[in-house]
Amino acid sequence: MSFDVICFDCDSTLSKIEGIDELARRVGMAEEMSRLTDLAMNGVVPLQDVYGRRLEAIKPDSASIDWVAQLYITEIVEGVKELFDTLLVQGKTVHVISGGLRQAIMPLAAFLGLPESHVHAVDVYFNDDGSYRGFDETSPLARAGGKAEVVGVLKGNASIVMIGDGKTDMEAKQAGAYVIGFGGVADRQIVRELADFYTVEPSLLAIFPYIS
Repeated sequence: MSFDVICFDCDSTLSKIEGIDELARRVGMAEEMSRLTDLAMNGVVPLQDVYGRRLEAIKPDSASIDWVAQLYITEIVEGVKELFDTLLVQGKTVHVISGGLRQAIMPLAAFLGLPESHVHAVDVYFNDDGSYRGFDETSPLARAGGKAEVVGVLKGNASIVMIGDGKTDMEAKQAGAYVIGFGGVADRQIVRELADFYTVEPSLLAIFPYIS
């Protein structure tokens, strides 16, 4: 199949990490926050029930955001750079749609050749001293169904595909997207069941024949 607009999740799809879980690990809260992330990604609880709770517990400052931004790049999934280079040369419109923190994801997106306007994620706010102040609580990406909202805006009359590892990515089907489940980092049963196509190959290049 060929699509005009190609959208990717970030955490456990473009990079092997879950950014908010890594921020939690940095402050000694890894186990509790990872459990909450899994509950949301497996569709056990709505994303909005855990989103603010995780950030309020972690309180990531600007230095920790810079740290996890570099980790996203260091832990990039196999085949991602090659896939993006190929898609962009082909003239495809590529977006990242993530429930992660926008400032942490931007450097990875820039490394992959995407403009800032093609990165859809949740803004985090800091005080003048760099300490955590809050996040954009109005962002659709901080709640269940948010990715479907963003995909709906991007779709227009175009054909669109969403690639990701979690139930929130599969919700893009509600907006008319073809959904591809990527289980190369996190293999989730709910995604296997909901995806139009599913792969557990470790390289994201495995999806290329299904999107181009």
